[in-house]
Amino acid sequence: MRAMEFRAVGRPLEPVDRDAPVAGVDQLLLTVEACGVCRTDLHLIDGEVAIADPPRILGHQIVGRAIDGRRFGVPWLGWTCGACKYCTSGRENLCPQAQFTGCDIDGGFAEQTVVDKRYAFPLPDDAGAADLAPLLCAGLIGYRCLRMCGDAQRLGIYGFGAAAHLITQVAVHQGREVYAFTRAGDDAAQSDARELGAVWAGGSEERPPDELDAAIIFAPVGALVPLALAAIAPGGTVVCGGIHMSEIPAFSYDLLWGERQLRSVANLTRLDGEEFLELAPSIPVVSKTTIYSLDQTNEALADLRAGNFTGSAVIVPGTPMSP
Repeated sequence: MRAMEFRAVGRPLEPVDRDAPVAGVDQLLLTVEACGVCRTDLHLIDGEVAIADPPRILGHQIVGRAIDGRRFGVPWLGWTCGACKYCTSGRENLCPQAQFTGCDIDGGFAEQTVVDKRYAFPLPDDAGAADLAPLLCAGLIGYRCLRMCGDAQRLGIYGFGAAAHLITQVAVHQGREVYAFTRAGDDAAQSDARELGAVWAGGSEERPPDELDAAIIFAPVGALVPLALAAIAPGGTVVCGGIHMSEIPAFSYDLLWGERQLRSVANLTRLDGEEFLELAPSIPVVSKTTIYSLDQTNEALADLRAGNFTGSAVIVPGTPMSP
């Protein structure tokens, strides 16, 4: 099978031909229909998140077909022990032995992949594979972040990428007011946010016209933490939704005082996936995607790094290369 392989930090992924993987007990062999590209993939390539035992196939927003034709979605969380205090208390996302798709386990930047049956979500046949793929990380992590905000009415979102595009639709559907924060001067992203229902959009260093009840930071920029804390009302929550963030600068205690909370979201649980994948089609949550062939995976990663598209990049192995 054809695959794009990570071999070392800082190097482009390498196109390779591998033997097709073989499913073991309690595993599924999937033919990959689509795999979303995530900022976490950049963190892996840059060495900001460690990869276990390279070479490794990245990609953790997988839509694929089993041998019997059933369609499944595979998220970042790929395996847990099931026995530790976290697994047995509904917090499997914190399992210290957890293995992650496209990091500890080969992922979906390939024509085929093998996954643990327990961490494969059944998906409908009446939706496009490329449209479903971003739901499996951008959507799921965004949903967990939104849940951490409680019933916040005025919601700020910092970093208007793939996750923000999806979770804004959920928040608006729930009747919340969304305030979108982008890089200064990013008129395209601000326009997209307004089209999705945001009541306000501006640069990350701007103060919104109203105090926020909560804020989610999707951009991996530590300097946004004090800005978000300054924008929320007493009792509000700032949720950091990324797996990696640059250093958070020192800030004065008055930004946190007033029972404001600062917390992170780590990974996801299967319950998050089940809830969100049931909710998404009822809204419906619509993915905005840019399609790349498997051989264009490095191009997709470069475009993500440069901010050359809005929404999500999705690798579709069966897509011919552009001339």
